[in-house]
Amino acid sequence: MVGRIPVIDVEPVLEAGTNNPTENARLPVKASLGEPFPVRATVFREGHDRLGAEVVLVGPDGVRRPPVRMQPLPARDRFTVDRYEAWVSADAEGPWSFEIHSWSSPLGTWFHDAGIKIRAGVDVELMFTEGRLLFERVLAAGGLTKAEQQTVEAAVAAARDTARPVEARLAQLESPEVVTTLEAHPLRDLLTVEGPFPVYVDRSRALFGSWYELFPRSEGATYDPATGEVTSGTFRTAAERLPAVAAMGFDVVYLPPIHPIGEVNRKGPNNTVLPDGEPTPPDWKGSPWAIGSKDGGHDAVHPDLGTIRDFDAFVAAAKALDLEVALDLALQCAPDHPWVAAHPEWFTTRADGSIAYAENPPKKYQDIYPVNFDNDPAGIAAEVLRVVRHWMDHGVRIFRVDNPHTKPVAFWQWLLAEVRRTDPDVIFLAEAFTKPPMLQTLGAIGFHQSYTYFTWRTEKVDVEDYLREVSQESAHRIRPNFFVNTPDILHEFLQYGGPAAFRIRAVLAAMSSPSWGMYAGYELGEHVAVRPGSEEYLDSEKYQIRVRDWAAATSAMNGNGLTSYITRLNAIRRAHPALQLLRNLRLHQAEDDHVVAWSKRSGSDAVIVVLSLDPHQARESMVHLDLAALGLEPGTSFTVHDELSGSEWTWGEHNYVRLDPAQPAHILTVKEHL
Repeated sequence: MVGRIPVIDVEPVLEAGTNNPTENARLPVKASLGEPFPVRATVFREGHDRLGAEVVLVGPDGVRRPPVRMQPLPARDRFTVDRYEAWVSADAEGPWSFEIHSWSSPLGTWFHDAGIKIRAGVDVELMFTEGRLLFERVLAAGGLTKAEQQTVEAAVAAARDTARPVEARLAQLESPEVVTTLEAHPLRDLLTVEGPFPVYVDRSRALFGSWYELFPRSEGATYDPATGEVTSGTFRTAAERLPAVAAMGFDVVYLPPIHPIGEVNRKGPNNTVLPDGEPTPPDWKGSPWAIGSKDGGHDAVHPDLGTIRDFDAFVAAAKALDLEVALDLALQCAPDHPWVAAHPEWFTTRADGSIAYAENPPKKYQDIYPVNFDNDPAGIAAEVLRVVRHWMDHGVRIFRVDNPHTKPVAFWQWLLAEVRRTDPDVIFLAEAFTKPPMLQTLGAIGFHQSYTYFTWRTEKVDVEDYLREVSQESAHRIRPNFFVNTPDILHEFLQYGGPAAFRIRAVLAAMSSPSWGMYAGYELGEHVAVRPGSEEYLDSEKYQIRVRDWAAATSAMNGNGLTSYITRLNAIRRAHPALQLLRNLRLHQAEDDHVVAWSKRSGSDAVIVVLSLDPHQARESMVHLDLAALGLEPGTSFTVHDELSGSEWTWGEHNYVRLDPAQPAHILTVKEHL
C-alpha cells in the first residue's frame, strides 16, 4: 500500500522470483565494509507543501544507525523529477537493511512561503507567528546542543520582536546558523517508512584485491634436454614463487584445480586428442580441469604436487606474505573420477548407455563428464558442500568457480547461503563468460565477484560504456574482477600490440576496477597464440607443464619493464583509497577517439586516469574534466602529480595530453588547489 508521503522506484533493490508466496522476494544488494553506496528513490506528495526524506541503515544487531538526509537530484527529463539520493555506508559485516523515511516538512514549507510572503508584505505577522510556533516545537522536542538551543531561542525572539525592522527579523530567521540547526532537527509530520530493503555487507576483499593466477605444476618444473622429460613442480617449489608474487603487490594467489587428473581420454599438448583406442603417451600431463582418477577426486591433491600437508604448507607460506589462496571449484569429472563409479546417476546417460561427455559444439571435451544436477540434486548438493568445507578446513577462504552458468542457479543460491550461514568471510568468484541475464543473476543470488566481458572491450566506446555499466548500473548486482588474461583468453590486442598493449590493459583493469587479475606470464609479455584467430595460448598450461626460467625470462624482459610497471600499479592502488572503490568512477571527455579519461574520488583523495588505447602510435588530445566530480569549484586550477613518471603540472578544466606507446597513461593525483 502506498504511504502517506509516497516513496516509489527505490534503488538499489533486487527483486527475485520465488515459488513460495510467503517468502520475501527481495535479494540483498551488494555492499562491502566501509564502501559508500547510493540509495535513490522518487518521493513526492500532493499539493505544494515541502517534504523531506532520509535513509536509515539497520545493522545486523537490529539497531538503527543515524539517518542520512536525502538530497534532490537534478531532473534529467520530465520522467525523473522528485528524485532523491543519499550515500550511506555500513560499519560492520553481515546482513543489513535500509529504510526510507519520508515526511511532510512544515519547516521547509514555512521557509519557502515566508520568504515570498514577508518580502511581498503579505500576512507578515501571521507568517512570523507561524514560524515562531514551529521553532518552539523544535525546542520542545529536545535533542539540541546548548549552542543550537541558543540559536533557535534567538530566532524565536526575533519572530516576536515587532519593534525590529521586518527585514532584520527575517534575516535572522533565515540565517545559515538557524537553517543548519533546523535541518539537523527537522519536524517530521505524516511520517512514512518504506522498507526494509536488504543489503549484505561483505569483508573488504570481496571488493578490493589484486589476483595472480599460477599453475603449481609449472612453478619449479624442470626440463631435461637429454631425455625430453619434464618433471612437475610441486606445492613446495610453487611456494618459492610466492615472494615474487607478493613483491609485485598482489593480494590473492589463485590456483587452478590441484586434484588428480583423469587418465581416460587425457588431452595432450595444445589440446591434442588421440584416436580412439590409442594409449596415452606417458609424457601427456592432461588438463587439471579433467578432475579425478584412481588417486582421488575433488577432495584430493595430485600426487605429483605433493600431499595435503604440502598444500597446507603452501597456504601457510602465502599467509606469511599476506597472500590469500584462492582455489578453483570445477564441478565436473574425468571418466575415471571416483564419483562415476560410485554415483553413475549423477551423470547423463545417452541412448547407447554411455555417459555423455562435455560438448560445446563443435568443441568436444572427451576427458570431462558434466554433472547432471537434476539427477539426485540433494545428494550432489551435500557432496559439493562437503568438498567446499574440506578445503575451507585447509585454509581456503576464496573459491574461483569454473563455469557456474552451466549449473542450476538454485543450486548456487543454496550452496552460497549454506556457506555464508557459518562462514561469511568465504568469497566466491564466478567465472561466468555467458549471457548477461545469467551473469547478473549469479551475482544477485550470492556470488561475491564475477568475471566480466572486460577482456573483449578494447575500443573507446565499448570501454566507456562498460565502465559506466559496472560502476553505476550493475554494481548492486555484481562486483567485477577485471582479468587482463586467463589461460583461456589471450585477446588479439595482446597478441599483436607489443609491450604497450600489456601496459594499456593493466592500467585499464587496475585503475578502473577495485579487483583485477592476471595470469602468470603476463609480466613476461607472453603473447603467441596456438594459431591465427585463436585466443588459446601456444603450449597452453591447460594441457601441459610450462617450464619457465623466471630469472632469465625477467632479465630478458627488463627492457619492457612489465614487472616493475605492474608492481607500480599495485602500489598506487594500495596507496589511494579512491581506487579501492567501485561506484565512484566518473568518466570525463577526451576528444581523441583512442583516449579515455576517468576519475575516482574518496573524500580528499582524487585520482585522474588518462589512457591511450592505441599501442602502436602516439596520441594527442584535449581532456575536459568535470570538476564537480573531483570535488572542485568551476574555474579551479590545481596541481597534479603523475604517479608513473613523477612529473607535476598545473591542470584545470581543459588540458592537453600527449601519450605514446612507451608511456600510454597518466595516473594523476590531485595535490593542491591553486
